[in-house]
Amino acid sequence: MTADNSSSDKGSNGILDELRKIRELLEPKPAPPAPPPPKGFMKEFKAFLEQYKVMGMAVAFILGLYLGTLVQSLVIDLIMPIIDIVIPGVSWQEIRVGPFLIGSFLGALITFLIVALVIFIIVKLTSKFGIK
Repeated sequence: MTADNSSSDKGSNGILDELRKIRELLEPKPAPPAPPPPKGFMKEFKAFLEQYKVMGMAVAFILGLYLGTLVQSLVIDLIMPIIDIVIPGVSWQEIRVGPFLIGSFLGALITFLIVALVIFIIVKLTSKFGIK
């Protein structure tokens, strides 16, 4: 009977040792120290531009601004006149539903949907080519 107890003690000690090793492996490790900040105003400014990708954001903002203008022109100058042809005698800006003037809202909605579609297509194409 004592031989069985000693073998089970060895088995349980082995399991406890393994569990301790696993716990040590799972404990969070301290983060590596941060690199020292650059010295000098110009170096700090350059690090700021690189860290926050400011130039990329500026380019994206400018392109987005002009894409919005281009799509708005497409809607106002090309798409909405088709609505004027379909509904003769009423300008699309003056379309009403009861007391509500919804023509301008429809123009803005169509503009938004086209911009969203263009952005969706751009994201799909860039992700297809591995660009993030």
